[in-house]
Order: sequence, then structure tokens, then C-alpha cells
Amino acid sequence: MSAPRFAINGAKGRMGQAIARVLEDAGHTLSARFDKGDAFDLSGSDIVIDFSTPEATLHLAEACAAEGERRGAPIVQVIGATGFTPEQDGALKPFAETVVLLKSGNYSLGVNMMIGLLKQASARLGAEDWDIEVTEAHHRRKVDAPSGTALMLAAAAAEGRGVDLADVKVAARDGITGARRAGDIGFSVIRGGGIVGEHSVLFASEDELITFFALGPRPYPVRARRHPGRAMGPQPNARPVRYAGRFRLLNSETQFRQGRQITQSGATAHVCA
Repeated sequence: MSAPRFAINGAKGRMGQAIARVLEDAGHTLSARFDKGDAFDLSGSDIVIDFSTPEATLHLAEACAAEGERRGAPIVQVIGATGFTPEQDGALKPFAETVVLLKSGNYSLGVNMMIGLLKQASARLGAEDWDIEVTEAHHRRKVDAPSGTALMLAAAAAEGRGVDLADVKVAARDGITGARRAGDIGFSVIRGGGIVGEHSVLFASEDELITFFALGPRPYPVRARRHPGRAMGPQPNARPVRYAGRFRLLNSETQFRQGRQITQSGATAHVCA
């Protein structure tokens, strides 16, 4: 089997540039780079890593489907773009019939481990006594808020309590808001400078505070930073997961149970073979 050829969509962005450096340093073939306004030529690519926008992601999915049909083999589209509306998510999902789609708000092994921990913690720390607040900080150029990672973390906490995040999400507070409603999950957003991405989830009772941290450039649920090149490189326990002929949803809970990576760091991923 020949080595896969990679393309990057959103190549001029911070993530796109960082991924290009990692691929080139590791000796992989970087066959194409796309950014806003570029036409997609995927004839020389097998895997497209996409850190663009929801709108561009949908256009790229169309191009991947067309190229896969032309060559008789599906293209892999790894989606790191965030800020999707429910309608955009719905428009993307049918492409999983013809494109191998992997989509996550965060591909970090540590953040996905943290999601499993949050589900456990929220299930045991009841809403009557424990309030949950999510805080995230990013650089001034990030256009969506809360971040995709913050939403993933909050959704995990809500799932642990058996509720839908949409029913308990409080995205902003201003003015006379009244007392906090039991069970709500609040968000605080910081935008400034060159912050790569920092997230915390606070569980607060009358007597105690418990905080989970995920600090960039490679988030882990402890206060630690890792060298960007090493952090984004191959992980020793990574392994492929194959499901022939069926659409499957891989999620972070699977990764948490196994304690190792699965296909692109085991992040939540739509996979069709």
C-alpha cells in the first residue's frame, strides 16, 4: 500500500500552518493546500485535513464526494472546523455515504479522556448541590464562541446528568439575571492576544470547588504544556479502526474506556467505509 497523500484546507490559518509543518517534518507528502476562494483539486490527494469554516467544509465535502466517485475510492476528510449550526451538521451527514468523514471539536487524546472524566463527575455530583461553569480562552482571531471544545466538554457534563445541553446551556450573563437555576451549565468566553486554546470546567458547591483544566497547545486534563511538534506527532498506541460497509459513530467514551487512541486520536468521528 502506497503512503497517503495529504491536503490541507485552511492552509493559511494557524492550525493549517502548524499541521503542514508536522506533516513535512514527518516526511509525509503534502500534495495540496487550499484556503478561502481556492478551487478544490483533489486529484493528487487521499486525505484532506480541514480547519476552515463550516461553509467551506460543506463545499469541500462535495468536492471529496465527486473525486471519490471519479477514482472509485473514497477520500478521507478530517474536519477540525467548528461553529456548525444544527442545519449545517445535518447537511454534512449525508456525505458520510460517499466520503470517509471524521469530525470533532478537538482531536486531543487528553481532551477526549477529560470528556470521559466529566461524564463520570457530573453523574455523581448532583445538580442540586453542584453548579457547572465552562470557561474557554482563545486568540483574538477566533470567530466562533463558545469554542467547539467548550461545547464538547459541556455536552459531556450534561450527558452525565442525563440532560440535553440545549436545555441547560447559559451562553452569556449580563445585567440583572436573577439567581442561578439549578442544573444550568454556564459559559464564559475570553478572546485576546495569541492564546492557543485553554479550557476549564468548574464544579462548585457551597463548600468545595473542583476544576478540570485543558491547556494548549496540546490540551490535557492537568496543568501541563507540551512541545507543539511532539504534541501533534504520532502517538505510540494509535491503531486503525475498520468497519466495513457500515456507517459508525466513534466517540470519546470508547477511547476513555480503552485508554488509547483510535483513528485520529479517537475523537468523535463519523466513519463510513
